[in-house]
Amino acid sequence: MPSEKILEVKKQAVVDLTEKIRNAAAGVFVDYKGINVKDDTALRNLMRKEGVEYTVVKNTLTRFALKELGYSDIEDVLNGTTALAVSSDLVAPAKILCDYAEKHKNFSVKAGFVEGKTLDAAGVTALSKLPSKDVLVATVLGTLNAPITGFVTVLNGNIRGLAVALNAIAEKKNA
Repeated sequence: MPSEKILEVKKQAVVDLTEKIRNAAAGVFVDYKGINVKDDTALRNLMRKEGVEYTVVKNTLTRFALKELGYSDIEDVLNGTTALAVSSDLVAPAKILCDYAEKHKNFSVKAGFVEGKTLDAAGVTALSKLPSKDVLVATVLGTLNAPITGFVTVLNGNIRGLAVALNAIAEKKNA
């Protein structure tokens, strides 16, 4: 039986992990088996730059956290080596980790979650194919801006035509 001190440390670790997952908009669980230190450091630097928090997690403690959050359907992927990437960006963890998994065959995506909904590995891969939030916002704004731009161009064309006609009349009277 573990000592009371160790139990308290583990309970606090579960509480911290639960809060980390609860406060994240999205997260991805991966199997990092076979990755070397150089590649792991490069991955962590990329994650940090994109605002993604990447940590190795203990499967047993993660199971307790997932049960508390109601994510019991992805508990079965918690075996072997497991790391968790969480972020406030909905697409960033999936995009970075799926791209990385394509380049490193020993590295694989296990499961994930987005705003309270769980995803299997295929769902995480599909999520990674979506454009980032900034690209989607720019696309929507461009779509909203297009009719206005067209309207201004049409109005500008009519005014230009009127100016040309008035200028031709003025030149004709002067001649």
